[in-house]
Amino acid sequence: MSKKEKKVKNNLVDQAIYDSYKDAIPESEIWTYQVEGLQKPLINKTVDNAGRKKVFITVVLAIAVAISIFFSFYILHNDPFKYTVLENGKTELTRFSNPGEIFELRIDNLVTDVQSESYIVTNEAGENERHLKYSLVTDEATPISAIHEYAFNCDERIRRIEIGASVTDIDDKAFYSCYALQEIRVDKDNPNYRDIDGVLFSKDGSRLICYPIDHDAYLRTKYGYEGQYWPTENWKKEGKDKYNEYYTQQYEKEVNTYVVPSSVKEIGPLAMNYSDLFTIYLPEGLEKLETMAIFRNWHLERVDTYTGDYAGETDAADKFIPAAAEIKASLPDSLTYIGSDCFNSAIEMDYMYIPAGVTYIGHHAFWGAARKENGELIGIYEIHAALDQETFKAMVDAGDQWTGEYDNGLLPKAVPVLYGETRAPYGEGTK
Repeated sequence: MSKKEKKVKNNLVDQAIYDSYKDAIPESEIWTYQVEGLQKPLINKTVDNAGRKKVFITVVLAIAVAISIFFSFYILHNDPFKYTVLENGKTELTRFSNPGEIFELRIDNLVTDVQSESYIVTNEAGENERHLKYSLVTDEATPISAIHEYAFNCDERIRRIEIGASVTDIDDKAFYSCYALQEIRVDKDNPNYRDIDGVLFSKDGSRLICYPIDHDAYLRTKYGYEGQYWPTENWKKEGKDKYNEYYTQQYEKEVNTYVVPSSVKEIGPLAMNYSDLFTIYLPEGLEKLETMAIFRNWHLERVDTYTGDYAGETDAADKFIPAAAEIKASLPDSLTYIGSDCFNSAIEMDYMYIPAGVTYIGHHAFWGAARKENGELIGIYEIHAALDQETFKAMVDAGDQWTGEYDNGLLPKAVPVLYGETRAPYGEGTK
């Protein structure tokens, strides 16, 4: 007997067995494990209006697909610029949705049309790539006076933004998560804002508003580096061939270090988020680090304070770095405010000192700044405070879980605070 014949015979036997038993099963036992509230299964019964229900479901699905296609088309072809007329009659840029390859943008007048033309570029592999070049048509009779919060949120293409003289109100969160942004330039006639070497400040320099996320790319070009380099001390410890001490020191000084100008009293919310900085020097005189001011700087190793005057301008031949005698470890004595999530995820830092003048620390200010790596506890796994514990609790308004936690086996452990500590000498703060 062939395999096919055996299969047919077996199927007939199975069917005969089923037929002999199916009628012997009481109907009450067919749905033995019925859950209260659920409908009994329809066995050997037709579903009411089954045909109509199928038609209804099909129509609903077709409408859903059509709506999805419509909105996809709408989003792709809609105007990249959204504006709002404010109560005072002035115009605000509410939202910019990059249509493709707009890498530089000047914000001064209302954009009425976006035109593009394609061109061919031959890449390194000898392949032809098609790109678009955009040109904007503007209405010079309608100046832009404000930039709304999150107007450029998560733009991954824009590299350079120029702020015109008419823009007098920029929300602190306007350029959040612009990962490719290298520099922000401001018209010299703008009454409220200025830039210092591509970093956005208030006109009087008292408030740092935005350190562009990819500012290190601008600095590499400025100082003549051909590409990105991660020359940390870990390379030396690991014996990597590419480690060059002089090159490393120069690169970190010119590309991965930022000296905040001495005029700055406040670093605004989200001002220095996601940067590739290794070292930040804060001026003595700084009073506020606002919400998420230095948020998720994954490679940040040191935040120290310097005394003296520095205007913020840097000469391409010799970038300013404070002298060691003018530097003290960690935060300035003038500081009074540390905002929520301010140092969130500063996993490479290893020393934090809270001066006696601090009266506010927001929730999760140091969250994620400590961790275990290969069984070793690293990061900000303890915080030193100048005030004794009783005075600290009386004087400081501290938010929930401001110290953060780290993995301690099965249970997380809060980062301890050591009260009544003196500031460690500069260069000896690491543990």
